[in-house]
Amino acid sequence: MSDDIDVLWISSSHVLQRFDRPLLRYISQYVNVAQWEYCHYKDEGSSIDEAVDLVDEFLGQYSHPIHLAGHGAGGAIALSVARRYPQKVQSLVLLAVASQPANTWHVNYYLQRQVFTMSREQVLASSVRHLFGEQPHNTTKKLMAVLCRDLEQSPLSHSLFKLMELPKGGVSMPMMICGSKNDPIVNSPALTGWLKGFKPEDHLWQCPQGYHFFHYFYPQKVCEQMLNFWQRYYLRPILTSPLVSRNLAN
Repeated sequence: MSDDIDVLWISSSHVLQRFDRPLLRYISQYVNVAQWEYCHYKDEGSSIDEAVDLVDEFLGQYSHPIHLAGHGAGGAIALSVARRYPQKVQSLVLLAVASQPANTWHVNYYLQRQVFTMSREQVLASSVRHLFGEQPHNTTKKLMAVLCRDLEQSPLSHSLFKLMELPKGGVSMPMMICGSKNDPIVNSPALTGWLKGFKPEDHLWQCPQGYHFFHYFYPQKVCEQMLNFWQRYYLRPILTSPLVSRNLAN
């Protein structure tokens, strides 16, 4: 395999990949980015440990440390990889990952099911509003189907009966945490909780809006922030990027 990738984007499920594509298209103009997707068959169990081992196997094909990035549950996988295999990770960028990394949108869904007398469909519709803002009826129905499939595909073993947790705290390599100021799932307190373990080289940034999938609605803005962060760690394609140079000058 070629040794030319700079960034590996971690996707937690096939159905959510569509919301990553606009950002990845922007990033790919400036760095060599690959996408890793977690998937399992219906008859197989799923776990974040299995996902971490599979990412480690993938990274074993490269002779140099890779910049990892991911959104939501994908970010939780990337974080776990960075902690377990720090020698293989150059830096870490997490989008919409709470300071308790297991607190993904799935937790919000199951908490609503536990607390309120609402049907599965009603909670899914509520989740669409939390994740994407108000949407037309037809769009809401389509997004409900996407979220329903993601509940089945996620490597995080949340359920109505038990909500899992992951260790809190940072990592040894430089880390960037990104979120949205109007995300009700990973809100400002959930993001600022990361500051307790921040190193001088770590960075926290919040998009003014965009809800939970802010990187889908504002891919260029998120891309600019990520490129500026990576530039500090000598990604050569970025150093000559007019987009990054212009932003750093502002």
